[in-house]
Amino acid sequence: MVDAAASFDGNRVAANEISARSMGADQGRWAATTGDGASLAEYVQFCASALFAPAQSASWVTKWANATGADMVVATLACDARPALSLALEVVRRGPFKVARFPGGRHANGNFAAADPRLLLTIDGPAIRLMFKAIARTRPDVDLISLERLLPDLDGIANPLAMLPSFPSPNLALAVDLDGGFDALLSRASGKRKRKKHRSQTRKFEAVGAFRRVEARTPEEVDRLLDDFLEMKEVRFAKMGIANVFGDRQVRDFFRALFTDALTEKKPTFLLHGLDVAGKLRAVTGSSRCGKRLICEFGAIADDDLAFASPGDFLFFDNILEACELGYEVYDFSVGDEPYKRLWCDIEVQHFEVLAPLTLKGHALAAAMRQGARAKAFIKNNPTVWNLTKMLRRRAAGQAAPVAAEDDS
Repeated sequence: MVDAAASFDGNRVAANEISARSMGADQGRWAATTGDGASLAEYVQFCASALFAPAQSASWVTKWANATGADMVVATLACDARPALSLALEVVRRGPFKVARFPGGRHANGNFAAADPRLLLTIDGPAIRLMFKAIARTRPDVDLISLERLLPDLDGIANPLAMLPSFPSPNLALAVDLDGGFDALLSRASGKRKRKKHRSQTRKFEAVGAFRRVEARTPEEVDRLLDDFLEMKEVRFAKMGIANVFGDRQVRDFFRALFTDALTEKKPTFLLHGLDVAGKLRAVTGSSRCGKRLICEFGAIADDDLAFASPGDFLFFDNILEACELGYEVYDFSVGDEPYKRLWCDIEVQHFEVLAPLTLKGHALAAAMRQGARAKAFIKNNPTVWNLTKMLRRRAAGQAAPVAAEDDS
């Protein structure tokens, strides 16, 4: 039986291991180890051959940790001493509670923890709970492990965390089936109307000046597209009367590092596109590549004289066209049910959430979070209540008229 005591470097927990025999799981095949931020190097190494969603990539996790100084904990589940599943989590304070969650918080969507695809079928619920118990032993200050917005599967491979007790996320995610290519997609999705609108938009942009779709390929171009996106979002959120989730300097530094570092990859995992009309960016999207999917992580449009021409919709048209040309099977709009997404989407993805309390306080917080998720789902699935909620937000922000929903990613 292995039950190694945690070792320390100053005040830092370096490692903690618990075997499956001591916890009663699968005849001792499984062992869980935990460490702090110093263990990120091992996580990076594991990701080199693992399956994971973009927000669990080594680049995302390390850039978030560096930009925010996050309090990290890394838990790894091994089968016969071979790493099978790894959770890189940040510990954040939520009132009187401490919660371990995926790095990035609300920015981490469509989550799928890093896993060895060759061992996925061997992972079961008791083995995963072994990881949670290892975290509890290493970090007794953590009240709750909160794993939100989890994908049910990634390119047909089931999420092992689905074996744990869970509940539906309050927000749907929407996606587009690209089977058959762009012409086939348009034949299923009001293609004549979309092409007619695209031609009309083209004429409107040409009347103002030259226009082009751009992709950030240098650090300077990343700065330009990201700076304009952040300004667009600031204006947008102020009009909606909600907090700007991109407003924190550390969050902005994170995204700048993420997209800049991706330029060093032969096939960048994260990329920025923009619609430039008359020398000004009118729409920007940030995307990620993940297996057979191209994922829109966020988007925004400029609140200017061309907003009426729906530059965001125009950019999505071209982004989806390119995704088809590059052979992707799905264009994923990620979390959020918005009218502009419904114009394209024929796939609904129901994410799920796992809450694992580690303390009595954690049980209380988990109960409150489940109730909160149910309340959010009720509000967002009831058009009358949801429209009233948005109207009240706008009035509180001093914006009486409805706001176009084109950049709510």
